[in-house]
Amino acid sequence: MSLDRSGRRTEGCDSCMGQTSSQGPRMSAPVRVLVVGAGSRGEIYSEFASIHPERMRVVGVADPRKFARTKLQKQHKIPDDNTFDNWHSLLEKDKFADAVLICTPDRHHKEPAVAFAKKGYHILLEKPMATTAEDCKAIVEASTESGVMLSVGHVLRYDPNVHKIKDLIDAGVIGDVIHIQHLEPVGFYHFAHSFVRGNWRNEAESSFALLAKSCHDIDLIHNWAGARRCVKVSSFGSVSHFNKDNKPKGAADRCLDCSIEKDCPYSACKIYIDRVKQGDSGWPVSVICPNSLPDIESVTEALRTGPYGRCVYECDNDVCSNQVVNMEFEGGLTAAFSMVAFTEEICNRKTTIYGSKGELSFDGYEVRVFDFLTQRSTNHKAHKNVLLPFGMSGHGGADYHLMDAFISAVANNDPSLIRSGPEETLFSHLLVFEAERSRREGRIVYCGDIKKSSGL
Repeated sequence: MSLDRSGRRTEGCDSCMGQTSSQGPRMSAPVRVLVVGAGSRGEIYSEFASIHPERMRVVGVADPRKFARTKLQKQHKIPDDNTFDNWHSLLEKDKFADAVLICTPDRHHKEPAVAFAKKGYHILLEKPMATTAEDCKAIVEASTESGVMLSVGHVLRYDPNVHKIKDLIDAGVIGDVIHIQHLEPVGFYHFAHSFVRGNWRNEAESSFALLAKSCHDIDLIHNWAGARRCVKVSSFGSVSHFNKDNKPKGAADRCLDCSIEKDCPYSACKIYIDRVKQGDSGWPVSVICPNSLPDIESVTEALRTGPYGRCVYECDNDVCSNQVVNMEFEGGLTAAFSMVAFTEEICNRKTTIYGSKGELSFDGYEVRVFDFLTQRSTNHKAHKNVLLPFGMSGHGGADYHLMDAFISAVANNDPSLIRSGPEETLFSHLLVFEAERSRREGRIVYCGDIKKSSGL
């Protein structure tokens, strides 16, 4: 999702016109892709085929939900005999595509990823890679042994501004990196939607918040640290505010029945119904009506009977609403990451990197470098190079760039185009698991050699 400074969604990128790619020559025939999981991420990634039909074609889909499956089938004119309610049926056919987009729920990543790798499909796997370290290792092992490319959906790696940060670090603009501060402001209604009422609210059904929401951020810090290994980590966090103890007196169990919902910032009526009344049927409204297009009637019914209409103080959420992670890397580099639910801005990360020769800061819009020698500041704003429909403008246009890189990698048989490949993604995931272990056990965790423990 792309947002402006006030938190409103925007539908394009600040860029030059057209949809272009700098990935080099491509195959004459489009890359054939299967979609496993036709929900929000599967639909967004598939939109690349609508923008570039000469480069990518969606030829098969599997999803247990008839509405989502049929919607994607119609959008891409997928024949009935390549449309299924489960991914096993896709595998029973002879291999008829080049790659697969796996966008299933977090706990259902490992089995299809391993199976499609063994069948010879290149894989784009939505993040997190899996919900256990063992499953992550199994996915990497299967893709490596099968000789297929694996790209994990760390879309922020493909944000041109975020990539600019890495280029500036590698160019030595700020000297040796000494300390990294990184903040993820989740957003008050985004957290209520996804992590209190929604699919990622409960660890038993999805995963812990640091993995589900912030593996992006630990991956970025790991990437900015370069070749330096993380040697120890500590983490603290909890479920704050969203529990029965904070339920206002007189509040009902559902927002539609609540006499005081007008005074609640987390009211489902405000988050969903008010948006529909304004003609906005995009995220998050689009998520709560899995069997129909959202309108006043279907959204009202969803709030009356479904999970998104519950009072935020009466849900079964158990994932952290605020968490900090402190890391020390080889050579004395330190990093501090904070994730917090209660913010105005929605996922607009803030980063400051302190080096021996200068300071780099990123406010979510542009990169600023202050040079200690000249005592002057320089602003760096990367060109997005694309003007996109709303779907693929998410994450500052990074959704598009992720797909651009993956499809180009498959077309040219060039895994170097993938910035979030198997080994480095595994290492950053292992760091996430170590951080969560620190939080649970209430102690500093000494990481040892993560690369060695990965088995690679």
